[in-house]
Amino acid sequence: MVKKHQIRTTVNGEEYDLLVDPKKTLLQLLRENLDLTGTKEGCDEGECGACSVILDGKVVNSCLVLAVEADNAEVTTIEGIHRGEDLHPIQKSFVDSGAVQCGFCTPGMILTTKAMLDEIPDPSEEDIKHYLEGNLCRCTGYSKIIDAVNLAIKHSK
Repeated sequence: MVKKHQIRTTVNGEEYDLLVDPKKTLLQLLRENLDLTGTKEGCDEGECGACSVILDGKVVNSCLVLAVEADNAEVTTIEGIHRGEDLHPIQKSFVDSGAVQCGFCTPGMILTTKAMLDEIPDPSEEDIKHYLEGNLCRCTGYSKIIDAVNLAIKHSK
């Protein structure tokens, strides 16, 4: 029998005390234990960015982070960035720019954009491309996503 570990983590502003299997990923914890299914499982190898979340201010692939690594940490998922009933300005920018097609990559793209804008409020085109390079999209060809990020930058000023 696997010995479970007690962790305390804050997810989207709510504190949780959880017993977790030491092999469980943060992705599994979010989806299976906390029912936060906006974080998507794509490749399960850290290549696609669909599972991106913000962990202590940095974007991570939650499929590569063990849940125990979130002990005493703060996690933000796509469910945690809206403002009440309103979309976050970045979410609205993605909708307004037509950057949402199948939607599978969208949570990771939006969270990566948020982390970038938290770090670099006025990024260059090169900064945008650098930050988004770990997020794959099979639908848009990226131009609409870049448009959405640029619109989000305008909204944040």
